[in-house]
Amino acid sequence: MNHLRRARESLDSVTTRVLRRLSYSTQTRFPTSFSDAGDSLRLRIITHGGVKRTSIIPVLHQWIEEGKRVKPNELVSLIRLLRQRRRFKHALEISEWLSDDMKQSIAPGGIAIQLDLISKVHGLEQAEKYFNSIPESVRSLELHGALLNCYAKNKCLVKVEGMFQKIRESFSVKKPLSYNVMLNLYAQLGRHEKLDALMLEMEEQGINCDSFTFNIRLNAYASTSDIEGMEKLLLKMEADPCLKLDWNIYAVAANGYLKAGLTEMSLPLLKRAEQLISDNAAKYAYETLLTLYASSGRKDEVYRVWNLYKKMGRFYNSGYICVISSLVKLDDFDGAEMIFAGWESGHTVYSADIPIVLISAYCQRDFLEKAEGHVNRIIKGGKEPHAAVWSILASGYQRNNKMEKAVAAVKKAILANSPLGMPNHLTLVACVDYLEAQGEGKAANELLKMLKDHGHDRLVNKINNRNVGENAHDRKDGSALGQIEENVELHDEEKSGFIEFKYEADS
Repeated sequence: MNHLRRARESLDSVTTRVLRRLSYSTQTRFPTSFSDAGDSLRLRIITHGGVKRTSIIPVLHQWIEEGKRVKPNELVSLIRLLRQRRRFKHALEISEWLSDDMKQSIAPGGIAIQLDLISKVHGLEQAEKYFNSIPESVRSLELHGALLNCYAKNKCLVKVEGMFQKIRESFSVKKPLSYNVMLNLYAQLGRHEKLDALMLEMEEQGINCDSFTFNIRLNAYASTSDIEGMEKLLLKMEADPCLKLDWNIYAVAANGYLKAGLTEMSLPLLKRAEQLISDNAAKYAYETLLTLYASSGRKDEVYRVWNLYKKMGRFYNSGYICVISSLVKLDDFDGAEMIFAGWESGHTVYSADIPIVLISAYCQRDFLEKAEGHVNRIIKGGKEPHAAVWSILASGYQRNNKMEKAVAAVKKAILANSPLGMPNHLTLVACVDYLEAQGEGKAANELLKMLKDHGHDRLVNKINNRNVGENAHDRKDGSALGQIEENVELHDEEKSGFIEFKYEADS
């Protein structure tokens, strides 16, 4: 999977998150006063979001010191909201404060939520310790389900299967949630032979499949280009009067046809998906359609959907990433540049990902001067290019035998000191080989030392242990550039096609 595809699939890219992290203060700042009009604990906690690494507890203490009351129900609601906004640390702090400081007893669903948060904030081992600290009599189905999901998220197959068996034996399961966790994990691991057996078991146990169940199975069919299975399941879903199909179902099926090379069969499903888009789902739905129409080679449809997207009245960086990457996939660089210029002149929140999409596309096509032009625009705009920019350029230079420039770009990537944008090892090998071939062994050693000094021992070992005769310079298939994905992770949630299954302990 190349860098552009990762950029399209990841709507919350890590590059944007890196830039946000750079803006965090090392000190916690709290407003010295709030106006009475519109002031609430909820508002204070939500506006504390710019300092995610700091504790939320001082906000609660300040509220109490002002003589104001804290309502447990309001905190429970805030925990749910913070989870939705991925502020897991703050959600956990409030959950623990609610039980420890306010001495509020936690309902079974709340215990499950706390376990889920502990896993996200402190890791699986701490989540297991928390689970084991709960008396057997209080270990509910929800709590077991939460730990099941933690195991699944960490792909601990033996543990997840053991926990699933325990749930089967200890509880009368009537809802599909735990089955969906298993189905999703097996689909991610490519264990598709397990899916039909689990769904048959659900049928035998009288457990109705929900939209998640069908979506996971449909996705698995699509990912393996099992068109017959996909079509049969889609017909079954359409015939079920109790099942409400949304745009996502048809987008998944359309993607299945595209993966199988059946472009014409995908188009009616894309139109059907578009008809089912609700206002709440419009942003993500249109972004998905942009990428699918690009995959189908329909440039006119990409522009049409982009115009619909713009009518939402609010522009998102993720939308610009989708449309620009879609257009460069279709070799419409003029259109991509025009939309980029619109973003550049009108954006309110800067995202390093957007210029990266164009820089990467130009480098992959060996249009290095255009890539350099965009890097210069970043610098002239007062921004520091992300490490990934220099890594992409380095691979482009290496592919085109511009090794002095490749070495310089590699050094800049290292000095940017971001683990999220380091050059791939093939480019680094090529740079070290080049320096040694030029009789600059000292410079080669300095480059390796620079890597080591910045904590990249693994990369240094990989370079030192390279196979004799391995020559990244001879790789003209773009793999060196594509391997930037080894070090640039652009998403943090496991996805299965277009769905993201999340265990909601309070559902």
